[in-house]
Amino acid sequence: MLKFTFLIRRIAGMSIENFVDYHRNHHASLFMSIPEAKQYVKKYVVSHPEIIAGFPIPAYDGITDIYFASMNDFNSFFVSENYKQKVHPDESNFIDLNDVVTLVSNELVVVD
Repeated sequence: MLKFTFLIRRIAGMSIENFVDYHRNHHASLFMSIPEAKQYVKKYVVSHPEIIAGFPIPAYDGITDIYFASMNDFNSFFVSENYKQKVHPDESNFIDLNDVVTLVSNELVVVD
């Protein structure tokens, strides 16, 4: 299984509270509402760093992990009309699209 991790920052002028709320309660449900999410996505996780005394301030405001069985599934999802017309346009409402880091990994769960 391939895991795509997107490290994201909020758009200028948006509070961290509004960013987290939008990401969790609007965008995530929009993402999962398209049929291609059910067809191609094996797991979808949104995370938001905690600020903890003694630790560095997080460099990013959010993390999105999307799991696919194959690159073919990844490509099929991201070229779908539903993604391009419904989900992708919403990303600019809360994500600074010029400042996204993407990592692709082959995850091994050691303890679950």
